[in-house]
Amino acid sequence: MALKLAVSILLLFVLFRKIDAERLWASAREASVPWLLVALAIYLLNVMASTWRWYLLLGAQGIRVQASTLFRSFLVAQFFNNFLPSNIGGDVIRIRDTARPAGSKTLAATVVLVDRALGLMGLVLVAALSATILAGKHQAAIPIWPSWLWAGFLVGAAASAPVVLAPEGVGRLLQPLTIIHPEWVGGRIDKLTEVLCRFRARPSALAGCFGGAVFVQASIVVFFAAVAYALHIDVTFWDLAVIVPLSFVVQMLPVSLNGFGVREATFAAYFRGIGRPIESAVLMSLVAAALMMLFSLSGAFVWFTRGESGR
Repeated sequence: MALKLAVSILLLFVLFRKIDAERLWASAREASVPWLLVALAIYLLNVMASTWRWYLLLGAQGIRVQASTLFRSFLVAQFFNNFLPSNIGGDVIRIRDTARPAGSKTLAATVVLVDRALGLMGLVLVAALSATILAGKHQAAIPIWPSWLWAGFLVGAAASAPVVLAPEGVGRLLQPLTIIHPEWVGGRIDKLTEVLCRFRARPSALAGCFGGAVFVQASIVVFFAAVAYALHIDVTFWDLAVIVPLSFVVQMLPVSLNGFGVREATFAAYFRGIGRPIESAVLMSLVAAALMMLFSLSGAFVWFTRGESGR
């Protein structure tokens, strides 16, 4: 934890040494409040779409939970993701909240992991499509080639296909782990295989969740576009559609405190490559993160109104 904090502070320190802080704060003061509210509204739509994806996957497993209940749980998960020094705290909340209706923590955890995997694939697909559209415009300045993104997407699809199409093979592949505890580990492997077989029998749920993932990633790009408009930052939608997914991928690396510093450095490197001021990159990244954290405070309200048993 100390190392993560040190990395975040060091990267932010280096960035602020390279920018004109007065210019940055002046730009922040000139931000359009109505457009920031529009960005928050777009983020609400993003959270609702994310909840629907979760609802769809649970339904494929025969788990009936009200969408409103899942929405409140997702809000709490957002709060934990933003205010705990980890980006998986929210997943723990989602697993905990659905383990009882699912009758199995393994089932609930597998649904969340599948949701995460499809979300990551949707994220890479949006970045790959956008980078391809930008090819020939200022591709030489972009720090990543479209072919890399397409390769990442195809590798992920190739690795995921056997998991869905041949879940029994996944179970056999994991069998050596039973040496740790034959009964407990064996039971978890059997449950995992059962869950994957249900997904194989309901491919429409996986297809719908993946389509929802693409929508979610596209809507988060629109959210950043609204933030850019509010801050009067001159950057194209397609540039944002490349850098925003890439910044989320970088934030998954466990090297910083909730992505701070690493996210801003990623934006700065991209903006410098396309000839935009670093101040604009840092300002956009920090304001967008602040809006997400502000929105996630609603999850804190839901959490504290649950009562002791709910918490």
